[in-house]
Amino acid sequence: MIELKNLSIGYIGKKETTVVASDINATVPSGQLTCLLGPNGVGKSTLLRTLTAFQPKIEGDILIEGKSIDSYTEKQLARLIGVVLTERTNVQNMTVRELVALGRSPYTGFWGRLEAKDEEIVEQALHSTAITGFASRTLDTLSDGERQRAMIAKALAQATPFICLDEPTSFLDFPSKVEILTLLSSLSHNTGKTIFLSTHDVELAMRIADNLWLMDRNNTITIGSPRYLADTGLLSRFFDNDSIHFDPSTMSLRVRRDE
Repeated sequence: MIELKNLSIGYIGKKETTVVASDINATVPSGQLTCLLGPNGVGKSTLLRTLTAFQPKIEGDILIEGKSIDSYTEKQLARLIGVVLTERTNVQNMTVRELVALGRSPYTGFWGRLEAKDEEIVEQALHSTAITGFASRTLDTLSDGERQRAMIAKALAQATPFICLDEPTSFLDFPSKVEILTLLSSLSHNTGKTIFLSTHDVELAMRIADNLWLMDRNNTITIGSPRYLADTGLLSRFFDNDSIHFDPSTMSLRVRRDE
C-alpha cells in the first residue's frame, strides 16, 4: 500500500536544506505490524512525519495505493492515514469519548455533527481498545497507558487503512508497553490495517512485530521479519558493539561484561 522510492528526508530551511537520510527504497507491508528501530538522531521521527505528510520530503516519492502522496488533498490523506504522535495529549475537560469522536472529523463536515454511523464507529473504536468503561472520564484523569489507548481509539475511529505511530510506548511502564504493542499487533491482524510505528523498545518489537525496519546512521534501512533478520545475522550486525550483544537464540540483548 505504501512504497518509498529514492526518498530523501530532512528539513528544508530558508537558507539551506539538511538531509537526514537519503535514497530510501522500501515497502510497508499491508495488514501487518511493522516496527522502525534505530538509534537516536538517525531520523526515525523525521521519516514518520514525512510518511504522514507532516513535513515535506526533499527528493524521491512516497506512493500510497499507487499514487504520489503529493497528488492527495489534505482531506483525502486524512481518510488514508491515521497518526498518533509522541507528544502527550494535555486537554482539560474533554472526555475520552469526545476525543475519539474527533477521529470522525474527516467525514463529518464543517460542523462536526455525528450521524448514527459515526456514533457506531466511535463505540466500536472504544470497544476495540478496551476503554469503553472509562469513555466518560476526562483525559486529565487517565494514566499514560489509558491515554495512549484513547489516542489509538481516535485513530481507529478515523477509519483509515494505515495507522502511523511515533514512539507510542514512550512514558509507559513495562506492563503498559506490552499491552500497547500487543493491542496494535492484534488490531493489525484482526482488522487488516497496516500499522507502522517507531520504538526504542527493541526486545518487545522483536517479539511482537511482523516486520522490522532497521535504520542506521549510514542511511540504510534493513527490512525483514524478526526471525529472518536474526537467522541471517543482520540483527547481530545491527546491535552488537563493545557494550551490547544480541543473542539470536533468545531474541534478546545483553550487556557485555568484562571477564
